[in-house]
Amino acid sequence: MSLNHTATAFSIGPIPIHGKLILAPMDGYSDLPMRLIARQFGSCISISEFINTIDIKQGHPHLISQITFSETERPFAYQIFDDNPERMLEGALKLRERNPDYIDINMGCSARNVANRGAGAGLLKDPLKIGRIVESLVKHLDVPITVKIRLGWDVTTLNYLETSRIIEESGASAIAVHARHRKQQFSGSAWWDAIAEVKSQLSIPVIGNGDVKSLADAERMMALTGCDAVMIGRAALGNPWIFSGSQREEQTKTELLRMIESHLHLNVEHYQKIGIVLFRKHLTHYLRGYLTTPQIRRHIYSIENESELYETICNLVNQPDLMENA
Repeated sequence: MSLNHTATAFSIGPIPIHGKLILAPMDGYSDLPMRLIARQFGSCISISEFINTIDIKQGHPHLISQITFSETERPFAYQIFDDNPERMLEGALKLRERNPDYIDINMGCSARNVANRGAGAGLLKDPLKIGRIVESLVKHLDVPITVKIRLGWDVTTLNYLETSRIIEESGASAIAVHARHRKQQFSGSAWWDAIAEVKSQLSIPVIGNGDVKSLADAERMMALTGCDAVMIGRAALGNPWIFSGSQREEQTKTELLRMIESHLHLNVEHYQKIGIVLFRKHLTHYLRGYLTTPQIRRHIYSIENESELYETICNLVNQPDLMENA
């Protein structure tokens, strides 16, 4: 697989995509700071955390930080979710005012509070409703519409071929397939053969997702399935180097600290007062192997000053004999 980020790898509607690795949208993680970091290393698209269109209608207090993006992130997409087609269209039209490159519909979230109300992966129970949603957005918006799905609700309802066909026929410009069903959540193994089946029946780009933990995994997925690009989610947490073909474990302490400092500063800049608190979940991944005792964790997570936190992290990382356990 070529990592040439100047050549066009594929297109989403009229939008050329220069690359084949994409940071997957992840609730609570793929915010502006993380997306900027991932783009530095080669993620070729930025997609927002999923946005509840109820929050757009009612004006959620955290909505502005969720929908803010940088011009350097283009091509950029908002990902939305809901169980109500009319509200979803209304929300998409409001987000269109902020000039994203395209809109992505989440039909894969397996979280109970989302799927059990018929949103996210809950929509997979009703393929005809999926078609109506996609058709409505395609008709009323002047940017491409894409969709992310799972394979079905459970092992007895693996309707990904029917669903993906309806999505294409309804006018979507691309589809991402997380190769697990909803009840698996993130357990078990992703079934890459299903991505290959979807790719074989569609003419729009197909993006594969599931169990990609390295560049070698991405290359294997593309070779096996023929998919146009690969989404990387959990494996990118604390490990943005994955988009350039490297891994956190291969980095020097200097590089690890450089990335922590950069990500921390972006978080504080974006979120201001709560930036350090929201960075703690990222620190858990960056400092895997260093937060070895409850006392260390409590101390690190109690610091509320940016420079003090970074100095403490430097002292922790630069202690001898810790890196071998990282």
